Amino acid sequence: MAADIIRPLTPPEVDLAVDWAAREGWNPGLHDAAAFLAQDPDGFMGLFRDGDLAACISVVTYGPTFGFLGFYICRPDLRGQGLGWALWQAGMARLGARTVGLDGVVDQQANYARSGFVLAHRNIRYGGIARPVSGTPVPLRPVDAALRAQVGAYDRACFQFDRPDFLALWLSPTQGLALAALDADTGQGRITGYGVIRPARAGWKIGPLFADRPAIASALFAGLAAHAGGEPLVIDVPEPQGAARALAEAAGLAPVFETARMYKGPAPALPLELIFGITSFELG
Repeated sequence: MAADIIRPLTPPEVDLAVDWAAREGWNPGLHDAAAFLAQDPDGFMGLFRDGDLAACISVVTYGPTFGFLGFYICRPDLRGQGLGWALWQAGMARLGARTVGLDGVVDQQANYARSGFVLAHRNIRYGGIARPVSGTPVPLRPVDAALRAQVGAYDRACFQFDRPDFLALWLSPTQGLALAALDADTGQGRITGYGVIRPARAGWKIGPLFADRPAIASALFAGLAAHAGGEPLVIDVPEPQGAARALAEAAGLAPVFETARMYKGPAPALPLELIFGITSFELG
């Protein structure tokens, strides 16, 4: 038997990792991989046994101080042999001294804690067919070239790290829609929130959904949900954000899954009051 090899994944191999995530029930977006790779072309790693992918992990960097871990999957027929742990160690070594975040399944929280990760909060995935939500009208506009700089600045305020290469693709989702909310007094000028909806393996996913106030988040949610055309959708909400949970429930969505948001190292000071939907469980 040849020695196991750990190396970055090629784009077709990243597509395979996304297929594995779908098999695990994580319902990835149909076109997520290209945006993920744009953020960090070497951020997906795999352990290969006899030339075949045996385990995968994403260890995506956001500059020199922060990284996010996801896609941690071992092929079912090879589990229990230490392959995932070997790849985990290699991935963490790649991230170095950065603070590392992850959204892990709750029953693995104790294992992550043994690796130095500390619980920050939980995220709840709400899903279903959205019903209309009422609220104050807010001017909305599809994100175009004229708005991208403002959206990027707003995204950084919410996410805490720059990710322009990622946003270059995420804000132009294939078959999806990116909407910005504009100052209600003028219908133009500064943006007061934005959101993205994109097709997933099953239905649609909203993420992120960032807004100054619940009324703005509600208007953005309604505009994005309309794009789903009555098909099921999901949105991943920080559990401590009561207004976000209330919005999802008002739209008729119900909890279907949750994750433990954990960090190794100093946790970023996220403005949870602005976060009505996180971008993705895979990249934060």
